[in-house]
Amino acid sequence: MASNDPGWGGKNNEGPPDLDEIMRDLTRRLNALFGQGKKGPPPSPSQGPASPQGAVGGGAIAALVAAIWLATGFYIVDQGKRGVVLRFGKHVETTQPGPRWHMPYPVETVEVINLEQVRTVEVGYRGAAEGGPGRSRELRESLMLTDDENIIDLQFAVQFNLNNAEDFVFNNRDPENAVRGVAETSIREIVGKSRMDYVLYEGREDVAQRAKKLMQDILDRYKAGIYIVGVTMQNAQPPEQVQASFDDAVKAGQDLERQKNEGQAYANDVIPKARGNAARLLEEANGYKQRVINEAQGNSSRFSQVLAQYEKAPQVTRQRLYLEAQEQMLSSTSKVVIDQKSGSGNMMYIPLDKLMGPAAVAQPVAGAGSVVPSAPVTGQEAEPRSRDTFRSREREARP
Repeated sequence: MASNDPGWGGKNNEGPPDLDEIMRDLTRRLNALFGQGKKGPPPSPSQGPASPQGAVGGGAIAALVAAIWLATGFYIVDQGKRGVVLRFGKHVETTQPGPRWHMPYPVETVEVINLEQVRTVEVGYRGAAEGGPGRSRELRESLMLTDDENIIDLQFAVQFNLNNAEDFVFNNRDPENAVRGVAETSIREIVGKSRMDYVLYEGREDVAQRAKKLMQDILDRYKAGIYIVGVTMQNAQPPEQVQASFDDAVKAGQDLERQKNEGQAYANDVIPKARGNAARLLEEANGYKQRVINEAQGNSSRFSQVLAQYEKAPQVTRQRLYLEAQEQMLSSTSKVVIDQKSGSGNMMYIPLDKLMGPAAVAQPVAGAGSVVPSAPVTGQEAEPRSRDTFRSREREARP
């Protein structure tokens, strides 16, 4: 409608437009649109109320508007989503996937919540999407104190989705900030109870799993409708200010472990040998002990038997013991024993070929002065004893 339209207060625009005139003009134009204007001229403002035909046209328009308004209540919930229906802000129902209908606005509204979408919250850093052209660090979130009073720079990401649409709509104002706050609280509690080396090296996966469980417990108590899918450690290191000193400490620790391993390897090589030698010496001592005991027992038994024979025949036993002792002593010497009582005119036969080998003991045989060699002496003692015998004889033969 132009600014100089009579409906807007005339040419001078001295006052607001008449609402009745606006409605009549709108009805007239709609009737002309649907063919009602061909049956007669529209009533002027001075003619009074509208005709019955105009009333019928207004009812059709109202019905059409109502149908369009009701049609706006149709909506579709996709797979993996839920529709939360609110009637004047109060929860009425939660609809499942499929085509649905609700009372149109402003009576009822619908919030379609995606339960399967995995969202990511970054703690200690911001990616390119949030931090600008590159990855930025958030030291206020990443710097944490360990149980052994060391500071570490810990960056991690939290993946989550929704498991309850009603709790998410009514108990969450900013889900990402809520998850970030819970994640930071949980990880600080776990790191504060752990040592620095454990968090940086062997315990990284364990810290992530414990943080995930603690975060889920906190969110469940808050009834946030959020499910933690996983916690991923992105980076864990000492602060930049002490990185060089920390690297030196790490190298010293590695050298310590290397030297300990070398010492352990040396011990593993020496200790079994020492134990083997000790076991061998112990067995040899036990064998010597057993041999001495057996010899002592044998000697005692032999002495007892000899004593019994001596009591029966003292002279014979004494003579036999004497002969056995002489035989034992002379069997290990290279001297030649000659019995001079048998007569000095007897020719003695000395077996020189026997003297070159084992030692012999010459004894007269039937007055002929022959010598019977004793038991041979074997081994390395025979040759030097024979040489000594010849040398002594050569010295005696010299004038």
